Amino acid sequence: MKKKLLLILSIMMVIFGLVGCTSKEDKQEVKNNSKQEIKNDSKEEYTSINTEKVQEALKDNSWVIVDARLNDAFNGWKLDGVSRGGRIKGAVDFSANWLKVEDDNKEKILDEALETKGISKDKNIVLYDANGNDAKAVAEYLKGKGFSNLYVFDVNEWANDESLPMEKYENYQLIVPAVIVKDIIDGKKPESFENAKNIKIVEASWGEEKTSYANGHIPTAFHINTDSVEPPPAWMLGDDETLKKFVLEHGFTKEDTVIVTGEEQMAAYRVATVLRYIGVEDVRVLNGGTTAWTMAGYELETTSNKPAAVTEFGGVIPGNPDVIDTMDETKAGLKTPEKFILVDNRTWDEHIGKESGYSYHDIKGRIPGAVFGYAGKTDSYSLDYYRNIDKTMRNAKEFIALWEEQGIDTTKHLSFMCGSGWRVAEIYTYADVFGLDDIGIYSDGWIGWSNDSGNPIETGEPTK
Repeated sequence: MKKKLLLILSIMMVIFGLVGCTSKEDKQEVKNNSKQEIKNDSKEEYTSINTEKVQEALKDNSWVIVDARLNDAFNGWKLDGVSRGGRIKGAVDFSANWLKVEDDNKEKILDEALETKGISKDKNIVLYDANGNDAKAVAEYLKGKGFSNLYVFDVNEWANDESLPMEKYENYQLIVPAVIVKDIIDGKKPESFENAKNIKIVEASWGEEKTSYANGHIPTAFHINTDSVEPPPAWMLGDDETLKKFVLEHGFTKEDTVIVTGEEQMAAYRVATVLRYIGVEDVRVLNGGTTAWTMAGYELETTSNKPAAVTEFGGVIPGNPDVIDTMDETKAGLKTPEKFILVDNRTWDEHIGKESGYSYHDIKGRIPGAVFGYAGKTDSYSLDYYRNIDKTMRNAKEFIALWEEQGIDTTKHLSFMCGSGWRVAEIYTYADVFGLDDIGIYSDGWIGWSNDSGNPIETGEPTK
């Protein structure tokens, strides 16, 4: 027994002796090496990586860095407590919010998104978030599709290091996340609203309140019938007197901050761009519309809120005329293609004259010189090429790449047109969010142009 105890003691002394002989340099090398490695947190199903590994991955084409947060965070908003807003420079987006959408074509849409963003099974995929949930949700989705090289990263580590680059859209604040709108309703002054004086939330839709507003709207919002800014039966942008009457009756002043929402986003963007044209200094839109609000878990209300009329707007109308390109300005621009491009944001079938796009307008074709700039894949109420599946703004690099394929040079003045101004109001705003400043809306669009029998029309496939 004594021999066994002596043997055990001898072995222990040797072991402790060896450990004691480990130099400080050796210990530091082990510590440094552990930082370089990918660590596996036993509490997580997916492997966590550190900031240094993300930096390496950004330089390696076999890796893809994916922002799994709300697209509002990708755009630039500081959500979920991050210290800096925006995305890791070089990251693509695939939001966990998209997985919650109910759509018959969901899998097809998401598969197309994965392909466009280069998220493929042969790549190592880093999914990052700030709340510990979004990245795992997307990882689960990808795992179910056969992806295996999946890693997660806490973007707070990156944001807290001021030396690491993050990027945001220049005017990201123009489209607002639901959580920010909720803060405003709760009496807070969130990011970018610190100096806002009179914040008004409005819901825009065509027709009377019963067509949309009465079914549920963002709390405190009052209703705007789009006929107020584009009177029937022509549904063209109203003249200055019509617009002055509109702002006074709805209580808008030049110094207001207005957030426009809507079940149909095109209506919201149409009213928002008209308000900007009129001269309201701070006009924004709820990114994703009513859908974004309900997906965030917030309740709609059915109370009919009414605006308080005013007697003075506080400035000239229009106060920002550069938002709208008149027909004369458009005709002049078409004569100088070296500095002007008329971007036709209608469906391909509308562009080539196969259909008019509108039940109340029969004339088909396009304006000579207009360049196809994409809109939707189905009809005049679709904007598939500019929206994510949850109706938020698409990654701007992706739709600008589509423009470049069509020869649309963003260094020139871009005048966006559609049928009557709804679709392009949204596209114009997205271009502004991205940071393009030499832009305008040819508001009369195809309907206004083709109603004038003296204007030339083209049909068929355009010649290159």
